Formats: sequence, structure tokens, C-alpha cells
Amino acid sequence: MIERARPKAAHADPFASTFHFLSALDLFRDLVTAEEIEECDEAIQVMNCKAGYVFYTPGQTGEVLFILERGMAQIYRMSPEGRKLVMARLPPMSFFSEMSCIGHGMHDSFAEAISDSHICTMRRSDVERLILSRPRVGLRLLEALGQRMVELERRLEEGTFKGLIPRIATLLLNEARGAEIAGLTHQDIADRLGIYRETATNALNQLKSFGIIEIGRRRIGILDRGRLERTAAERGRRRRPR
Repeated sequence: MIERARPKAAHADPFASTFHFLSALDLFRDLVTAEEIEECDEAIQVMNCKAGYVFYTPGQTGEVLFILERGMAQIYRMSPEGRKLVMARLPPMSFFSEMSCIGHGMHDSFAEAISDSHICTMRRSDVERLILSRPRVGLRLLEALGQRMVELERRLEEGTFKGLIPRIATLLLNEARGAEIAGLTHQDIADRLGIYRETATNALNQLKSFGIIEIGRRRIGILDRGRLERTAAERGRRRRPR
């Protein structure tokens, strides 16, 4: 479900609202004048969407830049067998796009909201004009895309050289807040690693049997962080964590 955001109230200060949002967004952090902010504001469309809304699917070429102001989104691909592989999970204040003009053509991918979200969009023509008139915006785009490529290379290396349990241990450590991982289901783990849910469950149960983690309802607790860290660092396919 999607709905256009309501217009700002007449008494609201649109410049202050837009300036706060754009200045907080790393992509536009070099825009500091009223003229620059107004130029972007005029090019931006806003909308609200519910969790589960799909922004684009493979083969679509809408040529739109999506800027996530609030909420969460994910980019993923589907195998011929119907297995999902999450390429990226995007927090608030990040962007995504299928636009080929910024080297980000993801025409084989899906983009989906995983929570209720507030989205700003810019057309390709507006993005190109902004990059040409404000080269630093283009530089921020390159920096962000470069960071994502580094992350994808790291995940590819892990998938090639690490066994399944070390990969799951790494994911748990990355998602942990203190000694707890909340809101991460077995299916989420499977989708993040490109494996079947049953495979993820079996691996988690092994870590549980070793006394490294405990498993609750939509919650995983870390009982022995040292062993979990050593497991995450292992190469090859050792069966029993040290």
C-alpha cells in the first residue's frame, strides 16, 4: 500500500523542514545555501508506504532515485528455485535506485520496504542535473556506492572461504545489541545468507547445543561471546566451535 504524503501545513516552515532532512542526509551534506536546498526540494516527491511495498522488480527501469527518510528497506534477488538472497538492508537516511546512470542498475533485483516507510524520490533527469551543477553530490554517490561494493565483496569472500556456522556467527555478532539479537527470525537469517530456513535452523541449534547461544521467540541471546567470536573468525568447515 502506498499513499502520497500530505502537503505541509500552511503554518509550517518548509525550508526548515527540508533543510533539516537534506542536511542530515550524507548524500546532500555539502548543500548549505537556501538556493541549493530549494533546488533539491523542488525536485523531490514524497510518499508513505506500508511494510511489504515493493518499489521495483526485475526488469523495471523506472529510473528513479529513492531516498529513505524513515523506515527500513531491503534489496534482494530470487533464485530460480525461489530462494531469496538479501543483497543489502538499508536503514533510514540512505538511498537506493535501479538507475543505470549512477552505476547502480539493479535490474535483476527487488527493492522492498520492510517497515512502514517515508520515502523521497527524484527522477533521473533531476539527479543528473544536480550532479552536473553540484559535483560534490556526485562524489557522495560514488563514495556510498563504493562502500556497498566493499561490503558485497566481504560477503562474497565469507561465502567462499567460510563454513556455514562461522557465517551465521558473523551475522549474529553484526546484529547483536549487547548480548541480544532481537527481531531476527530464522527466515531472516536464511534470506541474508542465501540458504534455506531449515539449514539456518539446524546451524543455530548446533550453536545452541554448544552453549554459545540461546534461542527464544524472535530473540537470540549470546551466552559465550568469546566462543562466538572465535567461531566467526574460523575458516574452512569445522564442525564444533572451539
